Amino acid sequence: MNLHNATLGKIKRIFITLCFFFPLLIASSCDVLNGVLKDYTATGGLTNTEIVSGLKEALKVGANLAASSASQQNGYLNNPVANIRIPMPPELQKIEKNIRKIPLVGNNVADNFIEAMNRGAEKAAKEAAPILVNAITSMNISDAVGILKGDSTAATSYLERTTSSQLAAKFQPIIKKALNDVGAVKYYDALKQAIATYNKSPLSSNINVNLKNLPVLDEYATEQALSGLFKLVAKEEKDIRKDPLGQSKDIIRKVFGSVRPQPSIGK
Repeated sequence: MNLHNATLGKIKRIFITLCFFFPLLIASSCDVLNGVLKDYTATGGLTNTEIVSGLKEALKVGANLAASSASQQNGYLNNPVANIRIPMPPELQKIEKNIRKIPLVGNNVADNFIEAMNRGAEKAAKEAAPILVNAITSMNISDAVGILKGDSTAATSYLERTTSSQLAAKFQPIIKKALNDVGAVKYYDALKQAIATYNKSPLSSNINVNLKNLPVLDEYATEQALSGLFKLVAKEEKDIRKDPLGQSKDIIRKVFGSVRPQPSIGK
């Protein structure tokens, strides 16, 4: 009899527990389902595959236009779309005014170096498009819906975050050759030599820069050149999101036309 009562009591407790938690489980499941349905309807019923395809296609368009813009004459020095001019390395920017005061050579060497460095980036940008497009084609977009519904440069930011190392490794040899071809390396060495010579002069006020701490030129220029390209890609993404129906690719019109543009953050 006691065993029977104990069993009944245990069953009763299980039943009460189920009665309490079952509605919560149902409600939780409904919340998850509603969230999925909300995402689905907010993107026009597009599949994740379609969204990924649209994002990649938009980035390819942006990459090609960016490379074309940057590779034009003055594409880096004075780009009409975005300020992507490559300045002196930060260590030299701090004392650029003093560098320019070096008699006879200061202004000329500084100006020649900056121009040559930007010319090298322009020359290298001619070969940037296929490198960017290959990275876009092979990248794995982990949260396509989130990127599509993100701010106006979300896809570009994702591209930059996930492919920068890969792009730099492929782009650096190209820009290194370009910098040599246009004389940027020569001017960089001349600039460092001018600083060293000036510092040895007994009549000079020492230019406070450790020449050993200056960056390797092709590494610095690669980083700056890619940053400029990403700025241009971001500009194209903004334009696509602003006017998706004006795009020539059906998948871009379909995907970006399914969501309202969000405000830009950072770019």
